[in-house]
Amino acid sequence: MARSWHELTKMTDGAKFVVERVRLVDSEIAIEGSFELPAMASLPEEDLVFIAAFVRSHGSIKQMEQWFGVSYPTIKNRLNRIGEKLDFVEIDRADEHDDVLARLERGEISAEEAINLLEKRSKD
Repeated sequence: MARSWHELTKMTDGAKFVVERVRLVDSEIAIEGSFELPAMASLPEEDLVFIAAFVRSHGSIKQMEQWFGVSYPTIKNRLNRIGEKLDFVEIDRADEHDDVLARLERGEISAEEAINLLEKRSKD
């Protein structure tokens, strides 16, 4: 029987680790190698629950205050603490530019909307 992910994070106690073997559950296929896991995989269960709640609340700190029974600064501090543990993913502006042009080409947005989006993104 497979162990839960939470058991693994408890056993490693925040230490970095790699996964060297993966077996697909519904088949006999196993893959061996050295696989680094994303930073979120090493977060403790309570942080993962907090992140899931934040996403379910659509980022509403007011909702988080109600669910967790804590104040705004407490929510912000916890988000900051979790955020420090996670790597920032750079967004390639060229991809955003291409996305806007593709949407324009498909007729999903007008030329004026495309110009506004491109101008706004170039200011960010």
